Amino acid sequence: MSRLILLAASPRVPAGLLSRDAWRALDAADRVLAADAGEPLPVALGDDGITVTALEDGTAPERARSLVDLARGEDVVWVGSADGDPGLSDAIADEVTRVEEGPEVEVLVGSWDVEGGRLLDAVAVMDRLRSPGGCAWVAAQDHASLAPFVLEEAQEVHEALDAVIAEPEDPGLRAELADELGDLLFQVLFHARVAADHAGAPFDVDDVAAALVDKLVRRNPHVFGDATAGTLEEIEEQWQTIKAAERARRAASP
Repeated sequence: MSRLILLAASPRVPAGLLSRDAWRALDAADRVLAADAGEPLPVALGDDGITVTALEDGTAPERARSLVDLARGEDVVWVGSADGDPGLSDAIADEVTRVEEGPEVEVLVGSWDVEGGRLLDAVAVMDRLRSPGGCAWVAAQDHASLAPFVLEEAQEVHEALDAVIAEPEDPGLRAELADELGDLLFQVLFHARVAADHAGAPFDVDDVAAALVDKLVRRNPHVFGDATAGTLEEIEEQWQTIKAAERARRAASP
């Protein structure tokens, strides 16, 4: 029996970093199709010798019918779009039940999101809002206009934390905390994006993340270095000692 393989890959993982099973399916396919052959993954496949043909634009049911018809005589791999092809999998399920001898349909995950991958989405959305053609209000803000929101969002996080501490098993309160933390994260991304536009001393979100990583590694030598700290009190004392040394170095800097 011929097969229709729906290849799903994370848009947040570099194109072409696919699983072994994904590459095997692509190599064995009679036809490899995609909605847009110009998307990063089809382009990467083309660079590796896999011919990817664009399927003409259409609705999800129209595209599903074309895929099922083609796969009734060939092994077909559909390279999923970055937007996840809304409605396509359901339309294919409907189409397979309609025909007498439909192909075997398989969803094959070619790559998985790395932990923290959605942070890349957040950075990309922030950049889009701030860039030409984005949001005029976002583009008009600076550090001074945004400063009150940092305090406001931090206070709302504090209130959400108090609620979760009081009722730790309440899923609604935990969801509210996640939402408020997202609002506070937005302020971090916002200020970093504003800073990237500064003419004299710019920095960006990667600089912010790098500073955090350096600080965490430096202040936890019992984890990342040779120091030992066996109790919570020793860890706290070590942290405060390192922090005080950092303040002294900054004060001594010209």
